[in-house]
Amino acid sequence: MCRSIKTLRPPALPEEATDEEIRAAALQYVRKVSGFRAPAAHNQEVFERAVDEIARATAELLEGLEIRGVPVRTPA
Repeated sequence: MCRSIKTLRPPALPEEATDEEIRAAALQYVRKVSGFRAPAAHNQEVFERAVDEIARATAELLEGLEIRGVPVRTPA
């Protein structure tokens, strides 16, 4: 897939992924799938909406994963 998207779950990432890391991965995914590094003005809204939705889904995925051998994190 996209080599610049890094793994965001433990143990690859020692701490919980930040919102910035999650959004960066979502942006890279949308760029790869759409073929646009930066969308034209008429595509900006749908591009940003896709990034937001993928970032939300990614955060939900990471929160729900149970990684064996890694202590469960409790929300702060």
